[in-house]
Amino acid sequence: MLKSIDVLIVEDDFRIADINRQFVSRVEGFVVADVVKTGKEALHFLRNASSLPELILLDVYIPDVEGLNLFWTLRNEFNEIDVIMITAAREAETIAETLRGGIFDYIVKPADFYRFEQTLLRYREQKHLLTSKTELMQEEIDRLTGLQLAFSTKKEPEERLPKGIDQITLEKVKRILLESDEYGITALDAGSKVGVSRSTARRYLEYLVSIKEADAQLKYGDIGRPERKYVPWTE
Repeated sequence: MLKSIDVLIVEDDFRIADINRQFVSRVEGFVVADVVKTGKEALHFLRNASSLPELILLDVYIPDVEGLNLFWTLRNEFNEIDVIMITAAREAETIAETLRGGIFDYIVKPADFYRFEQTLLRYREQKHLLTSKTELMQEEIDRLTGLQLAFSTKKEPEERLPKGIDQITLEKVKRILLESDEYGITALDAGSKVGVSRSTARRYLEYLVSIKEADAQLKYGDIGRPERKYVPWTE
């Protein structure tokens, strides 16, 4: 099972801060470590934390700091923490500067939940890839950099998936598979989590086996009957 990802929210507007907190709580695998409203509070929290959060959701407009000063302080002092900007700032210069500073994503307010969720899910997948392997294949690097999406849009449209397999459900099944523990997941459990029947979940899981993104194993339950469990593919 993947470890929960701790998130620090830095937002001076309490209404938006609460929305962001609710959004984070709705995405499985993420936990809000704290919500702070000033740069001083953010730095105090981080400098005194027994365990640092993995991710910061940061607004550009913080009342006690100028421009991107807090952003650069965070990047210089806590460069192991990833940053997602959630802000009303749309200036190209500001966006370019934060990109140079290595942000994971830049979301313009008001953020809708779907856009927010997709960013966190992509971040979670990146964390899993980088912590579960010592080396990455080019295809996996392309997933991290976003190039795989660009290539798939041009070369592998959804219509080329096998009949009975749609991209949205496939991505959901893949996420559930990545979140499973070392014992794997059954088609019944996957179907329950995704919201489809066991036979449908099995069809998607077997497709992932066929393209070497999953591996199927027979494991014996408490009463001795074997059951087919699926785990992420490993070389």
